[in-house]
Amino acid sequence: MLIVGASGGVGTFAVQIARLLGADVTAVCSAGKASLALRLGADRVIDYTKEDFARGDARYDLVFAINGSRTLADYRRVLTPSGRYLMAGGAWPQIRDGIFVAPLLSIGSRQKFGASESRATTRDLVHLGDLLEQGRIEPVLDRRYPLAQAPDAIRYIEGGHAAGKVILEVRDGA
Repeated sequence: MLIVGASGGVGTFAVQIARLLGADVTAVCSAGKASLALRLGADRVIDYTKEDFARGDARYDLVFAINGSRTLADYRRVLTPSGRYLMAGGAWPQIRDGIFVAPLLSIGSRQKFGASESRATTRDLVHLGDLLEQGRIEPVLDRRYPLAQAPDAIRYIEGGHAAGKVILEVRDGA
């Protein structure tokens, strides 16, 4: 499995859950976050600032593109003949392609493309809570901001370099 955006708020959970499910995980992130991805369970890390995963020889059964920063052609190139691509975010061009173009690429192909839809059930959330409680997965917290600094928090997140979750603290009387 290839996880593009493996060190962000969703990616840190994706790496851990994929490992729990028995996947061999290749994480794509910056060199500065490689140790985090490895600690969370990635088998390999590709530093996107130095290596282009789309130009390599490796092929993946599943690509989870959290930041959706590449073209669908790049992702198609690294999929196995019956591989699956799932997009979960990105800028408008990637979101548009994930919603409108990706399903068309699946027609007549063993490769399947799609955009994720979050449909967590109570059962799913209880299961995740149990995994957290048991220490089998862990939340990664990058920074905390008081609610009054919400614009700063949003700017930081939009910068695309948060390692894990960014927390807005809401306190009584704030």
